[in-house]
Amino acid sequence: MTMDWPTIFKFANLFAMLAWVALIFGPRREAVYTLLFNGVVGLFSLFYAALLIYLLFIAPSAGGEGPDFTTIEGVRAAFAADAGLTLGWVHYLAFDLFVGLWIARNADEISLSRFVQVPILLATFIFGPFGLFIYLIVRWIHEARKAA
Repeated sequence: MTMDWPTIFKFANLFAMLAWVALIFGPRREAVYTLLFNGVVGLFSLFYAALLIYLLFIAPSAGGEGPDFTTIEGVRAAFAADAGLTLGWVHYLAFDLFVGLWIARNADEISLSRFVQVPILLATFIFGPFGLFIYLIVRWIHEARKAA
């Protein structure tokens, strides 16, 4: 069984982009958070688990070779293949969206304006942990100003 990895990659990206647009520009209601968290992050997590099982157990039993995540050479080889790259990318998409949801919820709780949140969430979408780092600094400054 062969997978169309470029198509899977493309649809995962599209799905993530739609979720990020909803998070950044949509209403901040509990129903939206729940849909994005349980729906989108949940689906990405399930999809990741299915891809991982496929790559670790099904593909090797069909004559392919499973990824080796114990060495840098093995990880390099896994990510050099479309299947491994797609697996890694889905991992990033799920975790970055999870972090974006936490940032948005926490920023709303501390009354950080949406105007300030948008570039932070965009940075998190594009650069992952760097966006989180920016948020932590902005949150610290915001809390210090409120306390003063």
